[in-house]
Amino acid sequence: MKLKKIACASLSATTLLLTGCIDKSYDEAYQSITAEELAEHIKFISSDELEGRLPTGKGEKILLDYLTKEFKALGFKPGNGDSFLQPVSLVEITADPNMTLKVGDKEYTYKQDMVMGTSRVSELAAIENSELVFVGYGIVAPEYNWNDYENANIKGKTAVILVNDPGYATGDANLFTGEAMTYYGRWNYKYEEASRQGAAGAIIIHETAPASYGWNVVENSWSGPQYGLETPNNNMDRVAVEGWVKKAIAQDIFSTAGFDLEKLKEKAKAGSFSQPLGVSASVTVNSKIKRSTSNNFIATLPGSKKPEEHLIYTAHWDHIGKDETKKGDQIYNGAHDNATGIGGMLEMAEAYSKLSNRPERSVTFLAVTAEEQGLLGSRFYSNNPIVPLDKTVANINMDSLNILGKTKDISVTGKGQSNLDDLLAHAAAKQNRTLSQGKNPSAGYYYRSDHFNFAKKGIPALYAGGGHEALDEETAKYRKKMALIQRGCYHQPCDHYRESWDLSGAVQDLQLFFDVGNAVANSSEWPKWSERSEFSRQK
Repeated sequence: MKLKKIACASLSATTLLLTGCIDKSYDEAYQSITAEELAEHIKFISSDELEGRLPTGKGEKILLDYLTKEFKALGFKPGNGDSFLQPVSLVEITADPNMTLKVGDKEYTYKQDMVMGTSRVSELAAIENSELVFVGYGIVAPEYNWNDYENANIKGKTAVILVNDPGYATGDANLFTGEAMTYYGRWNYKYEEASRQGAAGAIIIHETAPASYGWNVVENSWSGPQYGLETPNNNMDRVAVEGWVKKAIAQDIFSTAGFDLEKLKEKAKAGSFSQPLGVSASVTVNSKIKRSTSNNFIATLPGSKKPEEHLIYTAHWDHIGKDETKKGDQIYNGAHDNATGIGGMLEMAEAYSKLSNRPERSVTFLAVTAEEQGLLGSRFYSNNPIVPLDKTVANINMDSLNILGKTKDISVTGKGQSNLDDLLAHAAAKQNRTLSQGKNPSAGYYYRSDHFNFAKKGIPALYAGGGHEALDEETAKYRKKMALIQRGCYHQPCDHYRESWDLSGAVQDLQLFFDVGNAVANSSEWPKWSERSEFSRQK
């Protein structure tokens, strides 16, 4: 695409991409995003020195100092007044692993059979002889004429809940959104709804396929220090105990109660459903409470004509930290998840710094904390925005960039949610790529990263990356080999940087995000949700 010198002010973002109406330094900026520089950022961000980037840990200050130095050098301004940081008040709740779940005369073991905890800021939380009530998918969705709690009489009792939602279970495209998970299928919604219904406890039955991750993720991610945002009532409106049980344990509990779990699941996916189990559960969660402050990082390149309007790029800087009880490698380096995203953020910031003419709107980079603990940093920001929400034009989120080489397509999670897809399609055409639906929509990935908190506030958000079809046969062979190497490394110590990673695909994607962002930042139009999007009613 040859660059043309034509007036840009009145053109739409799509037209900007189609005509190449950009300043003469644009191609240099676009090409400045390189695999070599990206790799250097990733290697440092995921190094052992940062100890797994646990919020408030040693690695946080090292990383934030690194980001401050890099963004200053690129000419970006502090995004929060005269500071690059936005303090986020966190509460760290660490449950004592010395606990058992008792159901009748049976006892179940922490991590091996179940993981229990609490969101309440309290050293003691418990359910004692709490009647178990199976509430199907634990969903109240008037728009789908669905209410699993309608006849449950759950107050003071413990809800036992299936993971995901009925659309996934049935594969019926007319039920919820079919196999694509809705927010109703997410674990955090289920705990929140059980709390709203007055339950004492909430237990989700883990199954790998509908959850989209194995039990190892539950035992690693839901044990150890758990973070929440500080609230005036110390989260006392949440259920006392919330947790997970393995499917085999749930089957045992249901069998003890005289029920067949599989038969009840069939009833649960057919319509609103609940069933008292006639057995009671007890578990005591003793916790250590620690209040601390972590930080979001925010840097801005002020717009040349409309500096009050912002395009915001997001990526989370945190990971899981380290586990000193482990033998061997104790550090969860989080190289793929999400040193790649933060490294990509720095590469794009460099690209913007090379433009001879600043974009008309401000371009802001927001690196958020505590994503791994439930999108807490982005939730805090969306509830306490530095840039007013009505001046936030769009969000582009980066989480776990492509490490498997170039592709013929780009995978869009939540494809069709907004007309940002149109801008992405035009940008992808420059690379001879097309848009494809994100892999495994049943996993609900659109609700599992930081853009979700912007979407809930009505801000169109794009979440894309990688693709399904390798560029050529050699890349396809590499993808198969690397996929095997990386298998099982999600939230594990083996998620560390590898020299064998092919970051050319990540570079492709970053160039697309730069293209789309630059178009939005130079447009007079605002991106819009599609009519079918569940977020269209938020704006």
